[in-house]
Amino acid sequence: MPTRQASMMDWDKLRVFHTVAEAGSFTHAGEVLNLSQSAVSRQISALEESLHVSLFHRHARGLILTEQGELLYRTVHEVFAKLAMAEARITESRERPEGPLKITTTVAFGSVWLTPRIKEFMETYPGIEMSMLLDDGEVDLAMREADVAIRFNAPRQPDLIQRHLIALHYNVYAAPEYLKKYGLPKTPADLDNHRLIVYGDDAKAPVENMNWLLSAGTSTPRQPVLRVNNIYGIYRAVRSGLGIAALPDYFSTVATNLVQVLPELRGPSFDCYFVYPEELRHSKRVMVFRDFLLQKLSENNL
Repeated sequence: MPTRQASMMDWDKLRVFHTVAEAGSFTHAGEVLNLSQSAVSRQISALEESLHVSLFHRHARGLILTEQGELLYRTVHEVFAKLAMAEARITESRERPEGPLKITTTVAFGSVWLTPRIKEFMETYPGIEMSMLLDDGEVDLAMREADVAIRFNAPRQPDLIQRHLIALHYNVYAAPEYLKKYGLPKTPADLDNHRLIVYGDDAKAPVENMNWLLSAGTSTPRQPVLRVNNIYGIYRAVRSGLGIAALPDYFSTVATNLVQVLPELRGPSFDCYFVYPEELRHSKRVMVFRDFLLQKLSENNL
């Protein structure tokens, strides 16, 4: 009987290696894999011994892939992605949409707009096992960290399909108690005398020029009273009466306890996209969810 070549065919060790390469340390990889740091280290050492190469440079600040490690990582990354795609296509029902569907979008859009509507979709398609990953960062669809994404900028990866869903704008809101205390701004220039709440770091914002309110109607940018790195957090701060902020159109359904101020100020528009990998082009689960989104976004209440 031929001996098994455990080096390159041991999927457990390759999975551990891939996780360590992405995490940058044995400790973080162990947390992801639910293994001890020593167990992770032993798996990597065993893989290195079987290949007769070092896969990582070990530094006090963490791990860095060697040249051989980079080669193995790229190969394993590609193989795991293809295996995940194959699994999805195999489990796709020929009769009706069923199986897992993981959706990712921003914390604000997922919390405010999507989750209240997901019940209707799940009742329509009970065979689809839904899960949602709310993250303001870009989740890697190519590695199947999620199946589909609702994003507010066009994807840069060439192997992703995008479908434009809707163009959105901003509206400016304040709480009644804030306006009672500080007054109602009548013109954009009046915002110089008001407390503005904006996004934490405009350079890292999920949408371009999110902090346009700081320069609306003035040549000298205003200083905000508060920066929050999450749009839903901005909404909660406005609702508390702290200040005035610009919120996207999709907040209109939950902003009934707020007052829209300066209605002529809509801010720059931004686009909403439905994004998924090329491999899921013919997935029934993806298609019915896309059609559901288009239907709901076309309704007057977004």
